[in-house]
Amino acid sequence: RPRPSLPAAVVGAGLGGSAVAYFLQQHFGPQVQLDVYEPVGVGGRLATVTVNKQQYESRGASIHALSLHMQDFVKILGLKHRREVAGKSAIFSGEHFVLEETDWYLLNLFRLWWHYGISFLRLQMWVEEVMEKFMRIYKYQAHGYAFSSLEELLRSLGGDTFVNMTQRSVAESLLEVGVTQRFVDDVIAAVLRSSYGQSVLVPAFAGAMSLAGAQGSTWAVEGGNKLVCSGLLKLTKANVIPARVTGVSLHSLEGRALYQVHYEGSEGQGSAFYDMVVVTTPLHPSRSNFTFENFEPPIADFPGAFQPSVTSVVHGYLNSSYFGFPDPKLFPFASILTTDTPNLFFNAMDNICPVNISAAFRRKQPQEAAVWRVLSQQPLDKQQLKTLFRSYYSVQVTEWQAYPRYDAAKSLPPIVLHENLFYLSSVEWVASSMEMIAVAAKNVALLAYNRWYQDLEKIDQKDLMHKVKTEL
Repeated sequence: RPRPSLPAAVVGAGLGGSAVAYFLQQHFGPQVQLDVYEPVGVGGRLATVTVNKQQYESRGASIHALSLHMQDFVKILGLKHRREVAGKSAIFSGEHFVLEETDWYLLNLFRLWWHYGISFLRLQMWVEEVMEKFMRIYKYQAHGYAFSSLEELLRSLGGDTFVNMTQRSVAESLLEVGVTQRFVDDVIAAVLRSSYGQSVLVPAFAGAMSLAGAQGSTWAVEGGNKLVCSGLLKLTKANVIPARVTGVSLHSLEGRALYQVHYEGSEGQGSAFYDMVVVTTPLHPSRSNFTFENFEPPIADFPGAFQPSVTSVVHGYLNSSYFGFPDPKLFPFASILTTDTPNLFFNAMDNICPVNISAAFRRKQPQEAAVWRVLSQQPLDKQQLKTLFRSYYSVQVTEWQAYPRYDAAKSLPPIVLHENLFYLSSVEWVASSMEMIAVAAKNVALLAYNRWYQDLEKIDQKDLMHKVKTEL
């Protein structure tokens, strides 16, 4: 078989790997031949568990309405939005509910105002300002512009303000714009515990992205969000290799870089050569034993740590009296967030619906056995399960190193590790969501393309808003 002009390897087949494979093929066309290495299964963190022959999202559950790349993927793949099943939320302090949602929008607003004054309006204005600037990325990418570092990408969207937002906490930023400490302790803490499993010390940018997801309308993919990953890989006709990549070593051929990818599969060890490699799994000692050889200067270890997270999918009867409702029939909430209270052993829990929702589907009544997803930092012991549930049929536990420990980050990791060797997962240190990963995948594909064809005018350009306007 004649050697294609551009063999490329993608390490990992989660959303980052499948999206970057799709975007690379979109830009390079048929000349790129893609090998995607994935030891566990396509989808990465977009995983499901099966309860009573029905599948449920175990994580990566909801997608923000403004996630334009995710919207595109669903359209291209002919997938559908899952039917929404309404349910009310509340914030629990360990002893009582500090905030309860009702069926009436105006009453909810009145309660927010009564408890917290205009803090929620100040929060909304702050989040909207960040999102409005963030949305510029789609214009830049539509015009083929790319960024070689996370700092450059952030600076092009929101100047030094955005870069600084990765170095100071969300609590500090919100107090500065007039949000009260009480609102931060009750509401902001609860949202960040449910999304990142972390406190209000997470950086302001990651916090803003999480709060945008909590405020806006969200959606999910009918049949499971992981269908986006398998769909994109099918579409690109990528060759998925069931093996774990252990390292990359650098060689040179006729003056250009050539990368040897080393891997371990069920049939033992192997290696293959590529002109381009994109790593979409976290390069962190606690997450992967990944080695880089023959690179000069050597590729350094990445500082920082990952936050352990535990998802328990429990099929059982909620113990509503723990939440102050002795009669389970009267328990009105489908989702419970928690404040940062020392004795609280879980971050959030919600009564989840299956990934396939029929027209006749209805959410289980509180007195019935339902499927609940409980998020915590440690696995729940028997006593804790007994506290939350009167009785249960099954518990399925998934432990994973979910997100970067944001308060541990001193600087942002690089995107470019070597000439044509890219690190997509570095974006998670800015913020971690499905759309952030899709944006990073598009950026890496454009960056790889512009560097390959030496189109340096399209990389790290200053004053892009002005340039894009004049191009229009």
